[in-house]
Amino acid sequence: MNALEQELTAHFGDRVGRGRTLADLTSFQIGGPADLFVTVETAEELARALAAAARNRAPAMCLGAGTNLLISDRGVRGLVVKLGESFNYCRIEQTGVEAGAAMAFGALVETTVDRGLAGLEFGEGIPGSVGGGLVMNAGAFGGEMARVVTAVHGVTGCGEIRVLSRDEVGFAYRRTNLPAGFVITRVDFELEWGDRDALRGRVAELRAKRAARQPRGLPNAGSIFKNPPGAFAGRLLESAGLKGARLGGAAFSGQHANFIVNLGGARADEVRALIEMARNRVRENSGVWLEPEVRFVGEW
Repeated sequence: MNALEQELTAHFGDRVGRGRTLADLTSFQIGGPADLFVTVETAEELARALAAAARNRAPAMCLGAGTNLLISDRGVRGLVVKLGESFNYCRIEQTGVEAGAAMAFGALVETTVDRGLAGLEFGEGIPGSVGGGLVMNAGAFGGEMARVVTAVHGVTGCGEIRVLSRDEVGFAYRRTNLPAGFVITRVDFELEWGDRDALRGRVAELRAKRAARQPRGLPNAGSIFKNPPGAFAGRLLESAGLKGARLGGAAFSGQHANFIVNLGGARADEVRALIEMARNRVRENSGVWLEPEVRFVGEW
């Protein structure tokens, strides 16, 4: 690790952090330290950082808005890279949209709707960044990223800057099949013209639906489990008596059973144990083996 740290410091200077705790960078407010941490401001800087990690045979990952993931209490080995503010942007020309990977998904929805562009309204209330939404093929209320994405820009794990076509992304339900180690820097969309007032009304409707059924005010990572074919994870969890179930500082929300909330001081090990307990109980109750939507990151 010393060689990697020296190489990164030679280029990034005091932007390189050692042992930086990651909890404050996640929506769960949970997570241990990264061996090495650096914020990058250009695709070229990102390529340099990832290439350095590859040369030194150190694992590397990109931390976006910190939603939809659970970072181990033991932290993350190797290098954690975060995209800086220069990746938070949106450019629109007619119905074509370019969005930086660090832009908040909700901000992109608001921006496109204000332009009278249809296709991303489903993203109202979905937490996280554009890049994170792409990785998970985020979707809700009948819409999903796969339907409107035309290209994805990013950097491979060995530091090569690439542009992937929609087909190369490999969209599937709540996931993509990106090349190993690929970090997204920009996503291109093709939307449609729509009635601005009607679009705003639709967004307000979806906002109200989310507010009525999703927990507010407590740290969480969004939906814990994917919906299995023909069913809803939240209903299966509630049927199994898991609404409100608690372990240490972590608990299934009393408002929506498919959310785990941090009641204060929750540890990653508690959240993961709660997830495994729920999977087993739902399987016993309904015969369905739930698949986590939240990603487990770091050393477990």
